Amino acid sequence: MDPKLERLRHSASHVMAQAIKRLWPETRLDDGPATEEGFFYDLDCPVTITEEHFPQIEAEMGKIIKENHSFTQSFMSRKEAAEFFKKRGEIYKEDRILNRIQDDRVSIFTDGDFIDLCQGPHIAKTGEVAAFKLLSVAGAYWYGKESNKMLQRIYGTAFASQKELDQFLKMREEAKKRDHRKLGPALGFFTIEEEAGAGLVFYHPKGALLRKMIEDYVREQHLARGYQFVGTPHLLRSNIWKQSGHLDYYKEHMFLFEVEGQSFGVKPMNCPGHVLIYKSRLRSYRELPIRFFELGTVYRNERVGVLHGLLRVRGFTQDDAHIFCAEDQLVGEIEQVLSFTFQVMKDFGFRDWDIELSTRPEKFVGEIQDWDKAESALTEAARKKFGEMKIAKGGGAFYGPKIDIKLKDVLGRLWQCATIQCDFALPVRFNLSYAGSDGKGHRPIMIHRAILGSLERFLGVLIEQYAGAFPLWLSPVQVVVIPISEDQIPYAKQLTETFKTHGIRVALDDRNAKMQYRIREAQTDQVPYMVVVGTKEAQEGVLAVRERRAGDLGKMTLEAFIQKLRKEVEEKT
Repeated sequence: MDPKLERLRHSASHVMAQAIKRLWPETRLDDGPATEEGFFYDLDCPVTITEEHFPQIEAEMGKIIKENHSFTQSFMSRKEAAEFFKKRGEIYKEDRILNRIQDDRVSIFTDGDFIDLCQGPHIAKTGEVAAFKLLSVAGAYWYGKESNKMLQRIYGTAFASQKELDQFLKMREEAKKRDHRKLGPALGFFTIEEEAGAGLVFYHPKGALLRKMIEDYVREQHLARGYQFVGTPHLLRSNIWKQSGHLDYYKEHMFLFEVEGQSFGVKPMNCPGHVLIYKSRLRSYRELPIRFFELGTVYRNERVGVLHGLLRVRGFTQDDAHIFCAEDQLVGEIEQVLSFTFQVMKDFGFRDWDIELSTRPEKFVGEIQDWDKAESALTEAARKKFGEMKIAKGGGAFYGPKIDIKLKDVLGRLWQCATIQCDFALPVRFNLSYAGSDGKGHRPIMIHRAILGSLERFLGVLIEQYAGAFPLWLSPVQVVVIPISEDQIPYAKQLTETFKTHGIRVALDDRNAKMQYRIREAQTDQVPYMVVVGTKEAQEGVLAVRERRAGDLGKMTLEAFIQKLRKEVEEKT
């Protein structure tokens, strides 16, 4: 995010909290950061705030902006700050000071009658908050822990100009129409059954078929590029997760349990399983690079507050691969993965993306010199294929740096999908080796990579990209045959069977309902083509074809229509 915009939005979150404190003085505040879309503030208010309260809060914010208070920074010792906020009844601020802040010098920001615990930075004055809007309200557990109290989270946004705000709100309305959480169930793709557990996806027939088509495409693409398919168990003994580092660095996201005195972990990642397959026998330099691929289902203990439709779930499947290679093969393999990724994204209709390199985090495994080599290899490959990229300092996985490829959809939103991670550490932790041309043992390097990432997440992105109206090659139902009356049902059935023999996914709608009603329903279900069969069509042996958006395409022969469908599928238009 642009630093100026981040300062503006963070300042707007203070103005919002200040307005709420003025309206309901007993409100106790927790935290209010800027976000990619705006800002939010978590608070404990005696009133249950709803969107009906937003005009009242926005009016009070307007007063504070007109008062044009300066944002002034001051400092206290931890002890002084804790006592100061305790006297003001700000128990959440007091707890943050005592349990989350390590420095003895605590930063405080003041604007007018409002004082907040904050590191900053801020804009100069409240009057610089030019254009803002409150957006929504949700619940948020204190510190994100389900055992803690549920606070209210108020979302808003702010921009430097009203024009930018208006553009954002217009795009947000369009995004609402595309929301996969509504379209997915409405189109019969999936549901999330809360009684079975939060963040667990149930695929309905259309969704399961769509997922199969994506999986079939992914398998074919990997076979064509020399990947070998593998399969690994859904759980492993905890000593494996200890050896890989997951128990030390990822434990809070894992499901752990005991059976007959032994500890197991449900896999949050597929890499240790692929490592064990590699290690199952001696390997030679002649085999390298070895590319193991698995559509591997994993489970992660995500907090309820961060779960979001298909985009953030507890159980999901990755198009996961691990490449074991020699050091002199590393850059070339990364380049190939990047080319592979770009081709797949184009096939699914994406034409624009951003690349981001995430470097060594504070908590990591392995040697710094190996991290430097890994970051250098990723940088070299990405610049050859893409040019410049963004840098996310400290954003790498605990075992290696990574490249993230973020897709840009039709609304200009970025979605994290593909990732490429370079890992010198796990081969060391599992003592992997291969026999070199010199007859000596050498250590391979691992590349962790996913093209689509989570299939669930990618499906959610696809639904929003196309607003549910998938291109023909991905549509679960490609054609609906609609006879006008009972007299045409035999011909309609004959057509339906013919389409099936040509591999076309077809449905026959011969219900006793008006033709226009059945056409509208097919359009609502986002079926690409409708074949309407009346007396003339049956007599002449032709088709009256309708397209879901263009409407009536006129009459076609069966052969011409099938050729049209085949061409559209092949070109993935």
